[in-house]
Amino acid sequence: MKKFDPATELNKLEQFGEFGGVNPSITDSATYTFLGADTMVGTFHGETEGCFLYSRHWNPSNKFLSDALAAMEGTESAWVTASGMAAITSTILQLCNSGDHIVSSVTTYGGTYAFLKNYLPKFNIDVTFVIPTDLESIRKAVKPNTKLIYTETISNPLLQISDIPEMSKIAKSVGAKLVVDNTFSPMIVSPYKLGADIVVYSMTKFINGKNDLVAGAICSKQDFINSLIDVNKGTAMLLGPVLDPLRSSGILKNLYTLHIRMKQHSKNAMYIAERFKADGINVIYPGLSEHRGHNLLKTMMNEEFGFGGMIAIDMETKEKANHFMEKMQEKGVGYLAVSLGYFRTLFSNSGSSTSSEVPEDVQKDMGMSPGLVRFSMGLDNDIERTYNIIKECF
Repeated sequence: MKKFDPATELNKLEQFGEFGGVNPSITDSATYTFLGADTMVGTFHGETEGCFLYSRHWNPSNKFLSDALAAMEGTESAWVTASGMAAITSTILQLCNSGDHIVSSVTTYGGTYAFLKNYLPKFNIDVTFVIPTDLESIRKAVKPNTKLIYTETISNPLLQISDIPEMSKIAKSVGAKLVVDNTFSPMIVSPYKLGADIVVYSMTKFINGKNDLVAGAICSKQDFINSLIDVNKGTAMLLGPVLDPLRSSGILKNLYTLHIRMKQHSKNAMYIAERFKADGINVIYPGLSEHRGHNLLKTMMNEEFGFGGMIAIDMETKEKANHFMEKMQEKGVGYLAVSLGYFRTLFSNSGSSTSSEVPEDVQKDMGMSPGLVRFSMGLDNDIERTYNIIKECF
């Protein structure tokens, strides 16, 4: 069976501007005219193809980007949102009703954890948190009313690897959906091709790559996307997390360099991880053979894109981590900042930043050190020079 190639599938698309431009035209209209009243009625009911109703529902610029993302993921359709959290929350609220149950990875982005733990109880939606690498715990956690299993391909920030094919089997056995956040590993892993039902992204990160906007994406079957944007019952349509067309157009152009950028992010991360390992530093990187999920990731990944741009090291205490990061910023390694996927290296102490919504006792239980420093490796051309500077900061 031929391996899925997300970059090639993306490049098969031919999208042109209104007047033959090599970039699709940007549409800044909020509403759209119809040549006949019946066509408007049909569009309202989702019965008319190729027409646009109102930009909160669809607009041409967002459709261009959605089609490109669907091609990259191998899904039938996609829909783009104003943030990654909008993609995650819209998906979950579309799938779940009061009285339903969710099984979720406990090692997940802090905002996701907070939504699942603190926000969903107001709707009487119950969540059981599990370690994503413990398949037996996932099996034991599912209930007759479990509607979805939620995980991240590569977990934030511990870089654990989810066994997507096996999780898919567990979800299907109870009639639930498997939702996978693939933000850390676009192109590296294609979750839908491995059995996931829905793939979500924060496009703010690697996909856009410039940290100049906030955006998200939902990739799935056509019927699920249609349900999301149904004018009467669609969560995305009714809550309104629409992405601005100008931003959408910018992401689309950046998407076509993603394969090159992911290779360089991965190359730099592998170099730094191997040097850290040789120096005796406690480093977590799925590209290293001793990483618990290394062999699993190799069975799932599209190998030419590498093992990703994310690294974590344990500085033991928050104080040591902060001193280390401040030194790196002073010496020009990159920026002490949250987020990831930027062309400059970014680093942060996860427990007191992007995972701060997770209580300290839960952080401890999941194995997150208070001194954990998460690196998002940049696109540095001379990575050896970068390593030498980092070494001076210890």
